[in-house]
Formats: sequence, C-alpha cells, structure tokens
Amino acid sequence: MSPRSLQIHPERSGSCQLPNLENPCPASPAPESSFEFIYLVNSCFINWDLEMYYSPQDIPAKARSTSLNDQLGQIEYIFSDKTGTLTQNIMTFKKCCINGLIYDAELEHNAISWSWNKYADGKLMFYDSKLLADILKDEDEVAREFWRLLALCHTVMVDEKDGQLVYQAASPDEEALVTAARNFGYVFLSRTQDTITTSELGVERTYQVLAMLDFNSSRKRMSVLLRDPEGTIRLYTKGADTVIFERLRPGCPNELATEKALDTFAEQTLRTLCLASKEVEEEFYQEWRKRHHEASILLQNRAQALDKVYEDMEMDLKLLGATAIEDKLQDGVPETIHLLKKGNIKVWVLTGDKQETAVNIGFACRLLTDDMEILDEKEIQEMLEICSESNNNFGGVRDCDSRLQQQQGKMALVVTGDFLDNLLLRAGESQAPEKKPSLLDRMGQRCRSQQAPKDLASSRERAFVDLAIQCQAVICCRVTPRQKALIVQLIKKHRHVITLAIGDGANDVNMIKTADIGVGISGKEGMQAVQCSDYALAQFSYLQRLLLVHGRWSYLRIAKFLRYFFYKTFASMMVQIWFAFYSGFTAQPLYEGWFLALYNVFYTAYPVLSMGLLEQDMSAKKCLEFPELYSVGQKNQLFNYQVFFVALVHGVATSLVNFYVAVWAFNDTAGPGGICDYQTFAITVATSALLSVIAEIIMDIKFWTILSVLAVSSSVILYSLMSFLTQNFSAFRVAPTIFRFLYANQNALTEPYILLVVLLTVITNTMPSLAVRLLFLLLHQLKYRDSRVEVSAVELTAHFQRDSFRRRSSYAFSHKEGYADLITGGASLRKKAPRFIRSVSTNGNPQPATKNSPCPRTRVPSKGSP
Repeated sequence: MSPRSLQIHPERSGSCQLPNLENPCPASPAPESSFEFIYLVNSCFINWDLEMYYSPQDIPAKARSTSLNDQLGQIEYIFSDKTGTLTQNIMTFKKCCINGLIYDAELEHNAISWSWNKYADGKLMFYDSKLLADILKDEDEVAREFWRLLALCHTVMVDEKDGQLVYQAASPDEEALVTAARNFGYVFLSRTQDTITTSELGVERTYQVLAMLDFNSSRKRMSVLLRDPEGTIRLYTKGADTVIFERLRPGCPNELATEKALDTFAEQTLRTLCLASKEVEEEFYQEWRKRHHEASILLQNRAQALDKVYEDMEMDLKLLGATAIEDKLQDGVPETIHLLKKGNIKVWVLTGDKQETAVNIGFACRLLTDDMEILDEKEIQEMLEICSESNNNFGGVRDCDSRLQQQQGKMALVVTGDFLDNLLLRAGESQAPEKKPSLLDRMGQRCRSQQAPKDLASSRERAFVDLAIQCQAVICCRVTPRQKALIVQLIKKHRHVITLAIGDGANDVNMIKTADIGVGISGKEGMQAVQCSDYALAQFSYLQRLLLVHGRWSYLRIAKFLRYFFYKTFASMMVQIWFAFYSGFTAQPLYEGWFLALYNVFYTAYPVLSMGLLEQDMSAKKCLEFPELYSVGQKNQLFNYQVFFVALVHGVATSLVNFYVAVWAFNDTAGPGGICDYQTFAITVATSALLSVIAEIIMDIKFWTILSVLAVSSSVILYSLMSFLTQNFSAFRVAPTIFRFLYANQNALTEPYILLVVLLTVITNTMPSLAVRLLFLLLHQLKYRDSRVEVSAVELTAHFQRDSFRRRSSYAFSHKEGYADLITGGASLRKKAPRFIRSVSTNGNPQPATKNSPCPRTRVPSKGSP
C-alpha cells in the first residue's frame, strides 16, 4: 500500500479532516507503517471471528480491503438488496394462476406423490392435487401452453450426473420454474445450438429454436421463438407483469383474474412472473427474420436495434397465467435491522420486486412497523413540490422542514423506480431552452446563483433527500441496477456521509462500487458481488457484528492511536523549543541523539501499537446490547479538530512541566553529589517525558491483556537497556563523538534528588489528567443506561392495503442477463453421451438405469397419479 495522509475521510463523513502526519515534529517519523499495520491486524481479526463464520457452507468473513476498517464504525446509511441479501435466495415454487384459476400449494395436508414421473426430483412439496389432475387430463390448451412455456423459455443448461438431470441456471428463479415444470411432467431434457428437446407427459418433442430474445434490465422480459414439431411457429414470453400486460392483445380473457391473483401473491411476499404466448404467421416471421439479421450484424448501436426488433415481435400476446415463488428471510435479519436502527443507522432497501412484496418484506424484517405512516407517491409528490418551491423562493424552507419534523420518526417512504426516474433523473429534460441572456442578465444570475438552486433537478433532488432523511425507513422497489447506484450517489452528494451497500448478485455491483464501503454476500447468484466488494459475509445478520463490534472497535483504536501519537510527540519534542530560548537558538539539541532516534521506534512504539490493536472500551456483548453507543463514530467524537487541539494543548502543557520543573530544580543549585551539568539535565527531562507519556497511556488503556502489559513494560525495559548500551565505556571508546553521554543515566538516576524531580514531574502531569478522566467517567455513567429490548419472532404476513389494482413488476426487475448469446452461438454447448435416466417405479423404488431410447409419441400411463 502506498503511503498517504492519515484521514478519517472527511469528504465522506462530513467531519473534520485529520492533519497531515508527514512531519508532525522533528525526529518524529510519520506513522504510516504503524497505521497500515493496525489496519492489517484489525482486518485479520474480522477474518478470524468465529461468530461470523457460516459453518453450513464453510464460509468465513473476509476483509478484502485493509484500509476501511475505521469507516465501519462511522456508517450512517445502509443500502441493501432484498433477494439473496435479506432473503435466503432459495426459491420454491409455491403457487400459480393458470387461465384465471389459482392453484395453492398449501390447500391440502397431503403432498403430491411424484412416483408417476420418472424425471421428477422429488424435492418439490406441492399440496394442491387438483393442479396435477388437470395436467394429467391434458384437456386445457392454456394449461398445456403454460407448462410448455416453463420448459422451453429459459437459458438453463442441463447436464446428467448419476443418471439424473442437473440444471444450471442464471438465477435460482429460473431453476425453480424449470424444476417445477419438470416435476409436473413437462421436462426439459437437452438443448443444442438450434433445438430444444422436452418430454411432455411422457412424449418426447423436439423444437427448432428460431430466435432467443434474451432478458436485460430495460426489457424486463425474455422470449423464445420456436417451431414446434407440427411446423407451427410460436413465441413464448415471460417477464414482469408491468411489461407483459402492456403487450397483451385487446380483450384478452382472464386478465383481471390474473391481476387479482398477482395481488394475492404479492401480499404473501411471493415473487411473481407473468407468462404469455402467441402464434406467429410464416410471412411475418420471414420479414421479421430479415430485420433481425440486419440488426444483429450492426457494428454500432446493435443492442438498441435488437431491442427495437424484439419489440415488434413481442406484441399481441395471449396471457397464460402467472407463477409465484417463495423466498424466505434469512435467520436473524429482523434482529439485525432492529439493532442497526437503534444504532442510528438508516437502512434503505433497494429491490427489483413489486411494491407489495417489498412492503411486506419490510414489515417482516422489522424495517417497517405498524405505527409508521407509509407515504404514497401522491403524498410524496405534494411534499416535494412544497419543499421545492420553498427552496426556490428562499422564504419557506423553515416551514417545509417544520412540517416534515412534525411526523419525524413515524414516516416511511416507499417509491418505485419509475417515480424516481420521472422525479429526479429527467427533471431537467422538461425545461424549455432559454434565450441567450444579456450581460446584465448574466450578472444578475451570477448573484442569484449563490442562493438559488442551479436548476429544477437539483432542487427536487435536495427536496427528496430532505424528505427521505426524515423517514425511519425507505424502500425503493422496481429499481434497476443503474437506479440503485444513482440513489446511493444522491445521498453521498447531498448528505456527505459514509454509506454502505450490501448485495449478493451481479445486479448489485453498481450499488456496491458506488457506496463508500461495499459488502458482498456469498450467495447463490455467483461471486460477482463478492469480487467487487470490500468485505464479504455469508449472512446479512453478520453485518451487526461487523459494524457494531469490529467497526466500532476499529474506529476507537485508530482514533486513540492518533490522539496518543500526537500527544507523545508534542510532550517530548516541544521541549526542544523551550530549550532553544536558553541555548540562544544555536540548534543545540537537548536530548541525547540516541534518545531522539529511539523514542518513536522503541521507547513509545509498542504501547501505542498495543492500543491500536487490542483496545476495547466494552466487550462485544455490550456493544450489541448498547447499539446506541455506535453514534460516537457517526459524529466523529473521538478524533476531530477539537480532539487534535486538546492533544496539542495537553502535549505542550506536559512539555512545559517537564522542562520548567527541571529548570526550577537545577536553578543555581548543585545536587548533593555535585551533579548539575547539561547531560544530567537532559537525562532528567528525557526520563520525565518518557514516564509521563507511559503514565498517560496506562490511564488511557481500558482493555488490559498480557500483550498490553508486556508492551508498556517493554518501554521502560528498552529505555534502560538501550541507555546502558549507548552510554558504556566500550561504546564511547569506539566512537566518542557518537556515544557522548558516558554513564549519564547511571550517574543521574542513582541520585535521590533527580529521582524526586522525575517523580514530581510525573505526578504533576498525571493528576490533572486523572481528575478529568474521573469527571468524564461519572458523566458517562449517568448518561447511558440499560436499554435492552426483547426481540420477538416475526412472521411473513401481509400489511399492504390496496385501493386499486395496479400493474406491478416481478423478479424480472432484479434478474440478470441470461446465456442466450452463448446458447445461440454454440459456445457453451458440447456433445453429450447417450442419456441414462434412472426411472422410478410406481411404488416409489428406484429401478436400474436404462438407455433412453426415443419414446413413442404416446402418453405414459399415470398409475400412481391421483
């Protein structure tokens, strides 16, 4: 790591900048090496913490950066993803709506038996036997297309292991959907560059892939264009309901029933997806194929051109239904958010899920409470207009702030990505171009620019931030990865605070890299978030220990290290200035040269290092019991310009006492043994300075260990040992000009008079400091009291009240791009050996694997089916 000026990042925290430590005082080297060593060891403490070790997957906490530990103790805003971060990202197919009918997995007590299906994995627990009965009847064309879509429209790769099909998907959502179709008889078997083979209720069918219209964050949907074995061209599309409903043909049946089903699924915190299809005419396909080929070979703006071509194909769709997938909360998430909120840390949830799902997850994880007033977008718009006008008119800012403060602590903000986009990102686009102003106009604008906002966008941004900071919780739903990063950037721009972003997927990378500190969750969506993060955790619940324990300790250690370093430097080296008044400014040093060289290297290095590595003002258990104490780092109370000035004054006062007490003791007198020379005076002042700073650190250390005792003891031992080695006759005989203080320590410190002077100096320096510490200790004991709050269990229940049926989004807002380019290009496909599928008998016992020959186009008898 390159050397740098030691700061606690004022541009991020809004606090005071630490002074540059390049040359704080003569003979006092910059502590960059000690500083980085403390950072490194504190990072190792994070890596070694068994409380943040996730044993089920053998994942420890990992500090990927060693220079941000102190900022972990100064976090004010946390921006969190939902799926895979607050939830387990273990997707389970729970419910579905087909042709307007809802099939619920929990209506019956007995789970469906999959013994009739030799391809079933047996892991899906579904209880609605009516759904299986309808599938096996094979009479409903919509139901057949519904399950066929799930088996065909995806970018899942399939492999075989021990005679079983193994799916590899771009996201757990896709794997859950394809696996559900597999269990219900519509099995995805294999794929090539231009074909997909499935088994539909025992009938093996091969479809020709004409085009794959892959997912991206702006399309929020995926489609596949196929030619079925009968020669009919069909388009299968799945995606967010906000985009699917806009592309349905007029008068589509069961649209209202499906929308009601989506409302029901969302209130139960389920992740939804809409399915649609249509039949494509041969003439239209041939014409579309030419335009698709022309767009695919463009060298510039190819992605935009393909999206436009895809848009022409994905119109006039027929609605098939919707799916609902469950994603449970991780263990300890409600307790963690509760502690973070008590520590004055504001948690914002940025998710791609629909509003109802995000709100109910907010209640489940205790981010939202029943006594909060959830502001809707209309109320937010009205408040922002008032605040914006107040900022522009310079007269009602206080009125606006007072209106917000009336509901402080009771409001929660829930906004969508479209609302943020229209409000903030495009605010300046609607402004009409103005005429070129005259010289007088420009002069007047320059004067007014010191008070007025530069434009409407800036005013609205500031108003939105002012409103958001008054709320205890903020949830942004239906946001894209780009919008997540812009929200983080907005807070950093207007609040100047230290922010933390935590996520688990590739769609969270922009947010993680924009925040001051990025935390990646080692989840099921790959390692992209971890690779771009500063810290890697296995569970969201470990965040409380990372911030409230390690972050607080690191900030405390760095702050006390810096304060003590400045103090000990000023206390010892300012004596040189006072001596200069008596030496006529002849540059004559007061101390022995070896004392100057070894003071910061050996004599005082180990105590301050032990403080920077081991100091704790309270145990980890107490840090979690009293999260309110975390605000010390947020306010930067332990090191700022005031603390630096106090350390400066304290160090100067100590140096004055060290020097002038010795001057008073040696003034026009001779010691009992006739010792009153320059060397004895220098040894007296040096010993007083060393013992004074050691006494100060003894009072400053609150967490004593064996290493702390050894570090403090080593200072006195090394001082005695190095004085003996540099002041003996052998060294003097070898280099008399270098080792000039011959037996100076031995002669001076054996005199009772000198020892009494040293003792008087140390007591004079210590007593005022001790009195101040006792006073502050009494005040702090009166300020903080026990505030433990019992944390009750939380269930996922619906808290969202709907007034109208509105279109929402689904997991497609947070889903990442699939493997369509690799599949259509053939780069990810390889030739496979003949399949050997382990079949299952009707009694549920596995049978020996047999070579899978082409099945006749007849249905498999369903003996074990209901």
